[in-house]
Order: sequence, then C-alpha cells, then structure tokens
Amino acid sequence: MLRVEGLSKHFGGFTAVNNVDFSLEKGEILGLIGPNGSGKSTIFNMLSGTLEPNAGSIQLDGKEIAGASPHAICVMGVGRTFQIPRPFRRLSILENAALAGYYGQAGAVTRAEAWRSAEEALELVGLPSDAEASVDTLGAAGLKKLELAKALATKPSLLLADESLGGLDHSEMDQAADMLKNIREELGVTIIWVEHIMGVLMRVVDRVMVLDHGEKIAEGRPQEVATNPKVIEVYLGSEAEETAAAANRD
Repeated sequence: MLRVEGLSKHFGGFTAVNNVDFSLEKGEILGLIGPNGSGKSTIFNMLSGTLEPNAGSIQLDGKEIAGASPHAICVMGVGRTFQIPRPFRRLSILENAALAGYYGQAGAVTRAEAWRSAEEALELVGLPSDAEASVDTLGAAGLKKLELAKALATKPSLLLADESLGGLDHSEMDQAADMLKNIREELGVTIIWVEHIMGVLMRVVDRVMVLDHGEKIAEGRPQEVATNPKVIEVYLGSEAEETAAAANRD
C-alpha cells in the first residue's frame, strides 16, 4: 500500500535522509529504528506532509502524496501520533478526539459522525468517552493513548506511531504494544512504528528497517536485523542479546 523510492531531504548542506527506498504491504507493522539523528522523524515528517522531500516519491495506494499538505495527506488516510502529546487542555478527552474526527476524514463530517468516531477510538485505546472526562486527569500513559485515539478518529489506513512507549513503565509499555497489535487486527490499519525500546518493538513488528546518518543500513525480519553485525555496531550495542531474544519470540 505504500511505496517510497529515492526519498531524500537536505537542510542546507546537511543531508538528513539520503535516497531511502522501502515498501509496505497492507496490514503490516514496520518498525523504524536507528540512533538519534538517523532520519526517522524526518521520514515521518515527509510521509505526513510536514516536510516536502528534496527528491523521491511517496505513493500511497498508487497515488503520489510527496509534497502534499498535512491535512490533505491525513484525508488520504495517513494518521500520525507525536512523541510529545499536546492536547487542547480546555477541551475534554472526547472533544480532543472528536476534533480530529472532524478534520481528518474526507468529505463533510457531521457532529454525530465525529463524536461516534471519537467514542470508538477512545474505547479501543481504553480511555473514557463521557463528555466531561478531563484531559487533566491523564498521566503519561493516558496522554499517549489520547494521541492514538486522535489519530484513529481520522479513520486512517496507515498509522505513523512516533515513540508510543516514551515515559511509560514496563507494564504500560506492554499495554501500549498490545494496543498497536489490536489496532492492526481489529481495524486492519497498517502501521509504521518509530521506537527506541527494542525489547518491546521486536515482539510486535513484522519487519524492521534501520537508519543511520539518513541512510538505510538494514531491513528484514526482526530476527535477521537483531543479529546484523552492522546494526549491532551502530545501534544495538550492549542491548543486542536482549533484542535478539525478543525478536526470536516465535
């Protein structure tokens, strides 16, 4: 459903992403990993329309979306979460999700439809959908769930999940990982997941792509990537053994 070819982004003389190719089948969960500054967020920003590529093609279901505006790409079916949740504090939990439902779907959306999308998304992530529930009652895990609910309320076919485990304890991490699997299984949503918590990510994803200095250095099944000498050298280091064990979950 997604085909990316020759994707590149430069900031002056600095190359953030250099000639990256990858594809994604419907229903897959792809893990996108790499050191800080490797180009992961830049790729997400180009996929979601926040940044325009300097070169390359991004095709979603055969339609070119590179360079389109963020709201147009969202309407085409790409939903995104952010590392740092920034909800509208004066709105309730339900209103935050419903707002995404209004503006993220193609065509005119009625209030009833937006509210229904929001309620369904909140139920899926385990947040209250009553009209008075306040954002101020949410801790770190709850705010991450709200990010997911807002993205899901736009009815995406492709979800870009950006560090959904940051700031969570081990139990919350497992819950968040299970939630991503449920989103794929119950809604049929395809997912690209950027994450640094390798032990959890490797248990969930179907494939892994590794970036370093803006270039793809490895791609394959979790077991293959976790034992790749280049990936161990530039990224996994001392976590390689634990990561390989998680990747061999089957």
